[in-house]
Amino acid sequence: MAVALLGRALAAFLSPRHILRCSTTYSVEKWFSKQISSDNSPKRPLTAYFRFVKDQQPIFREQNPDVSILEIAKKIAYAWKELPVSEKQTYEAAAKVERQAYKEELAIYKAQLSPAQIVALKEERRQKRAKRKAMRKKRELTVLGKPKRPRTGFNIFMSEHFQEAKGVSVQAKMKNLFEEWQDLSSSQKQTYLQLAEDDKVRYENEMKSWEEQMVDVGREDLIRYKNRRLKKSRVATEKKTVKKVISKKRVKTIKIQRTKESSSPEVKAKLKTKSSEE
Repeated sequence: MAVALLGRALAAFLSPRHILRCSTTYSVEKWFSKQISSDNSPKRPLTAYFRFVKDQQPIFREQNPDVSILEIAKKIAYAWKELPVSEKQTYEAAAKVERQAYKEELAIYKAQLSPAQIVALKEERRQKRAKRKAMRKKRELTVLGKPKRPRTGFNIFMSEHFQEAKGVSVQAKMKNLFEEWQDLSSSQKQTYLQLAEDDKVRYENEMKSWEEQMVDVGREDLIRYKNRRLKKSRVATEKKTVKKVISKKRVKTIKIQRTKESSSPEVKAKLKTKSSEE
């Protein structure tokens, strides 16, 4: 079974040139394990709509050279919406054929994988999804104007001296700057550390204002966790205070009502009659 599995793997991933160069089972398995990646799996075919977009983008760009990509996308979306059903069916039929071929290729690809490789691929896809989600959130926060995080003393030092730092690559410059930072005396570092403290104050003030704006627009989910807890605690305290005030008002109202009832002529007459009978 192992031989058959290896044979299928070689048929799918290796060219004849590779087969001739691999002299041992160990080297082939080692090469094959490196190739197991979601990048090597069959690619999902385009939907009918995106096939239409791919066809129409060059045409719309040529017709509208001064229009932004976003506007072109809107125009194409409207064109798709207005496209006759008969023409849409052409794209949908082509997409259906590609989708069926993709399913067959995917089944063949999965059959070549061991359980461990399937688990590894799932984990890889999970990490990619998490990365895309983080990037989308970062773009959203940028659009919403979230303040930039405070810089450290070293960050400030590096930004001031980066241009004249030794080294060709960015990594080399950063390495040399870090060594220079470590060689600075405490008094020299203190200037940058104080600037970093000032930047923390700036960040906290801007974040406080920004979080208030987010509450106003209904985005409490973007508030920092510690502030969410404080907000919940404050709301709970306010609710308790309101309940106490309402309770006191009710008690006061009941007392006033009873006093009025006891001082009414009817009650006084009843009490007088009862007293005379006794």
